[in-house]
Amino acid sequence: MRIFVQARHKYPAAVGGPGGGRVFDVLVKGLAQLGHQVLYYLEKGLEKGPEKALQQDFSASGEPWLKNVTFVPEPVFDADIYHLRSDSNLAGELDRRGLPWLATCHTDLAVHGLPRTICRDNWIYVSPSLASTYGSKRFVYNGIDPQEFIFREHKNDYLLFVSALPLARRKGLDLAIDCARESGFKLIVAGSCADKALVREIKMLCDVPGVEYVGEISGWNKAEWFAGARALLFPTQINEAFGLVLAEAMMSGTPVITSDNGACPNIVNGKVGFVCTGFDDYLEAIKNCDAIAPRTCREQAMNLYHYQQMARAYLQQYSYEINHYRTRAACPI
Repeated sequence: MRIFVQARHKYPAAVGGPGGGRVFDVLVKGLAQLGHQVLYYLEKGLEKGPEKALQQDFSASGEPWLKNVTFVPEPVFDADIYHLRSDSNLAGELDRRGLPWLATCHTDLAVHGLPRTICRDNWIYVSPSLASTYGSKRFVYNGIDPQEFIFREHKNDYLLFVSALPLARRKGLDLAIDCARESGFKLIVAGSCADKALVREIKMLCDVPGVEYVGEISGWNKAEWFAGARALLFPTQINEAFGLVLAEAMMSGTPVITSDNGACPNIVNGKVGFVCTGFDDYLEAIKNCDAIAPRTCREQAMNLYHYQQMARAYLQQYSYEINHYRTRAACPI
């Protein structure tokens, strides 16, 4: 299959990049490893110099799947299927040309003050919960690359909270601080943003005994923080679309303590963590998180959130959309 994939980050996004960008990068990797030809359109381009030079570097890297990926500097219109972002400006052009496409919705638009009414039937959501929010049953769980994480069974005595700072307080940072201080465990708070005033606000919030703000974590440093944590504390208060940090913690063998908002109950069950509804639930979960087996967390992440599993699921969605397009073309209204 010849697949066009659109994203807006600068490739690669694995180190300190946006969550959605990392998901698209590993999706392309998975599709290419499965033998499909991928046309990867990155509106912000590539990280290391001219595109041709980087592609030559890739060809010499010894990764055979890279031969199936072509970075295109602009949209092309000869693919079998087009995979877009839900905020893409290409949808109208593809409709005009009569080409099959779908889009991934990575977030509840209402969380960002946008209307939910702009969704389309060919949107794919990242959890059953988010799909239900939009009256749909079409979803594919986000995938991550296990090679970017460290599995560790022995844990240290700190809890971890990770969030992009603009949403940190809505994702429960204040509650996480209260829980950690009440339980007596150190809390590591990670995340960053370009807004220096907001960074100062978060630093001040974390300037209390037992809480340490460490800023942005990425690459192997991020993997170490996740692997060493006694638990990931994620008391989000928004309609969580997926919660990539939940899967990342599990891939590291780290239990998850989360709220019951949005997709959290889709991702977390009693084998890998705790879903909480009140402050006392969080304290009880922190007390009992050693009962969760790190190996079970890793196994669930490998089975459900491995990027190759995501790629296979999207291939099913592509086939459905292509067949639907052919049916419409054969039987025009």
